[in-house]
Amino acid sequence: MRIFVLDRNKKPLDPCHPARARQLLRSGRAAVFRRYPFTIILRDRTLEASVVHPHRVKIDPGSKVTGLALVREDTNRVVWAAEVEHRGEEIKRRLLERRALRRARRNRKTRYRKPRFDNRRRPDGWLPPSLRSRVENAVTWAKRLCCWAPVVAVSMELVKFDAQKLQNPEISGIEYQRGELFGYEVREYLLEKWGRRCIYCGKTGIPLEIEHIIPKSRGGTDRVSNLTLACHECNQKKGNRTAREFGHPEVQARARIPLKDAAASNATRWELYRRLAGFGIPIEAGTGGRTKYNRTRLGLSKAHWIDAACVGASTPDRLILPRQVLRITAKGHGKRQRCGTDAHGFPVRHAPRTKRFMGFQTGDLVRAVIPAGKFAGTHVGRIAIRHRPSFRLNGFDVHPKYICLLQEADGYEYRKRKSGVSSPRLKTGAPDAA
Repeated sequence: MRIFVLDRNKKPLDPCHPARARQLLRSGRAAVFRRYPFTIILRDRTLEASVVHPHRVKIDPGSKVTGLALVREDTNRVVWAAEVEHRGEEIKRRLLERRALRRARRNRKTRYRKPRFDNRRRPDGWLPPSLRSRVENAVTWAKRLCCWAPVVAVSMELVKFDAQKLQNPEISGIEYQRGELFGYEVREYLLEKWGRRCIYCGKTGIPLEIEHIIPKSRGGTDRVSNLTLACHECNQKKGNRTAREFGHPEVQARARIPLKDAAASNATRWELYRRLAGFGIPIEAGTGGRTKYNRTRLGLSKAHWIDAACVGASTPDRLILPRQVLRITAKGHGKRQRCGTDAHGFPVRHAPRTKRFMGFQTGDLVRAVIPAGKFAGTHVGRIAIRHRPSFRLNGFDVHPKYICLLQEADGYEYRKRKSGVSSPRLKTGAPDAA
């Protein structure tokens, strides 16, 4: 994986080999500009006095992980690759917790108040926060790559999922207008599907309740494919467990796979395209079929960053892949909640307004050199601050006097991993013509 290089005016130059970067740092011609991804800034070079080559940012957006690749177009080398883990599920969980706390407080304090409905108008193109964060992550990293490398074009996979064909590959024609419940009501459909008996104990001739195979609190939905019938005793005994955890994996096997990931990709694809088109550089849109064709033609394995490198018709017949890729995890920028609550929603603590203490904030990348004690040695990682001289680093407490800041918090956590490529100069595809 190459090292990003900036000139003395912070203009991007061609990424260089790590050995060249070490040579520049030892000679004093360069300084460390950023740790992750590692970037150096030259003291004696300007963009006007340098020769740069065109690079292309390639993006494979996903609901949970987005693949990124930076390809130098004249050598077909993937100079940098990464996978960004989104936090959409965490955002949704926290919003549901906040809603529950607010409703409980409203019921305790103002029982007389009438229920407030959704009376706010949403602008065109509105996306829920859990989906908007996926778009923002991809746009943020595309912008950063444009600032750290001479990018002249962007490629992204503009894929559309047919949710009904995912469940029924044989569907066609008017069948798209006739779902599972065509001619049925929900309860009658479930009674006929599950044989008018409790799916867990097998009892018949008793009142049956509609039950979620995967509970809604565990990510299940109200889709009819996630519903079944159970007696009151089994429904209560099952509680918050899935059908598999309750000892009935055959029931969960009959439930169809959720379509949340496909729905998230369908909802965000055009918003991401519009945001990338606003960069003012050419943008190429490729299909999922084209990506799979390119990956198969080059004989590459399945990975998010490899899919990104294979996006679009601009993919060459030969690629040079890196040995390492960067794993980026979205962590957010903290929270505005000042009042902490217990498990029942009652206030138990209050956090100060300021997010910084002794020059540090949660998420900073630091190096701690501890001279003695159980954790003596050098430790590097992200810290979690307390408003007292005792911070949390890699699972233990450390005093701020032993800490040196390496990189300020930017909302992401970084770690390197092997790409799975045996050689950094792996060349795939047909040989060049004579």
